[in-house]
Amino acid sequence: MPALIETEFADLVLHARGKVRDLYAVGEHLLLVATDRISAFDHVLGTGIPGKGKVLTQLSLFWFDFLKDVVPNHLITADVKQYPAELQPFAAELGGRSMLVKRAQMFPVECVVRGYLSGSGWKDYQATGAVCGIPLPAGLRESDRLPEPIFTPATKSLDGEHDINISFDEMVARVGAAKSEKLRSLTLAIYTKASAYAEERGLILADTKFEFGTTAEGIILADEVLTPDSSRFWPQDQYKPGGAQPSFDKQFVRDYLESIRWNKQAPAPSLPEDVVKRTQEKYLEAYRLLTGKSLSL
Repeated sequence: MPALIETEFADLVLHARGKVRDLYAVGEHLLLVATDRISAFDHVLGTGIPGKGKVLTQLSLFWFDFLKDVVPNHLITADVKQYPAELQPFAAELGGRSMLVKRAQMFPVECVVRGYLSGSGWKDYQATGAVCGIPLPAGLRESDRLPEPIFTPATKSLDGEHDINISFDEMVARVGAAKSEKLRSLTLAIYTKASAYAEERGLILADTKFEFGTTAEGIILADEVLTPDSSRFWPQDQYKPGGAQPSFDKQFVRDYLESIRWNKQAPAPSLPEDVVKRTQEKYLEAYRLLTGKSLSL
């Protein structure tokens, strides 16, 4: 199957185009379409991963349902048959990879939670002994489990640039104390429930990020949730702290780009067929392990 790199729907108003998702205005709601685009090192690559958008959408739907007793979300329906009439001509393209969602006033921060020391958190710790200003015990190794999960917010880039870790005090300055406290509480509650479930499925949820917004109903969870694009999932049976871990994400893509010594400047290179195939298999495996079901593309 070919990868869906970009959507173009006649007579629909494009609201925004992100690294992976295309958003269209549909009356008072939004249509969120997950394409098969893949990004690495803050660049969208010319090669997509066929079916990736469907995996992200179906996994997000699973988690929205799983977490509905913790926090409400923006989903109205993902059943194309229930979409408004103006979307029906595009049903074939939208099936499995789209959601009709509520409009929300989004908070200008990424709500990041870390249960393990990895990625930018590990780099921060090596330099300062802390992550986002939160002091941690001395002597921790890369990928070590933290004494308790920590909330480490980041700026949310609107222009595709890299998100930057910020302290909780900086978040308070941006969104206010009460809302910051609430978002931290929700983020940690979601992580606690989701990571316990992932462990039951043989996976470690090392870290993840959420996006929240507000509607007339209050704070809601939005965008994607606990997918390999937004989260670091590690296989439990291969966990060995003291270095990087095998991961259910775009690691094959990053490894390939490093191997060809790409300078991480535009234009981004294309991916060979074997890297595309192995990455697609990783996304499908993550879905299967987390949901207990196989996804047919």
